[in-house]
Amino acid sequence: MRNAAMVLGLIAGLMGIFVGLFGYGYAEISERHQEVGEIFGLLENPGFIRFASFIAPLLAIAGGAMAKARALWGGILMLLGALCFYTAFGFNVGTMFPIGFAGLGGLLAISAGKPDEPKAHF
Repeated sequence: MRNAAMVLGLIAGLMGIFVGLFGYGYAEISERHQEVGEIFGLLENPGFIRFASFIAPLLAIAGGAMAKARALWGGILMLLGALCFYTAFGFNVGTMFPIGFAGLGGLLAISAGKPDEPKAHF
């Protein structure tokens, strides 16, 4: 389970980097050029979008990397990353895989009560 959680967290983070780049870029361009925001829509909280664009993929990758050694901490980080993706961008075609992979990886890491290694986190 820890290996699956690690792979899912890393894949979610790598996919999330593209979502984050797009989100951060749109937040910047809609603030600097008002006509773009008027055509495609203004963001309610561009500061949070910029923050989540950076932190959500980081949490997913860090959680996936920690899943083998510290499954509980890694699982919590992946679940926080999935929650951050959801609150910032919602559930749509661009975020369904990062949210799903990070969420499932987090659940698998947390539920690894009987780990492959002799040290359990419970």
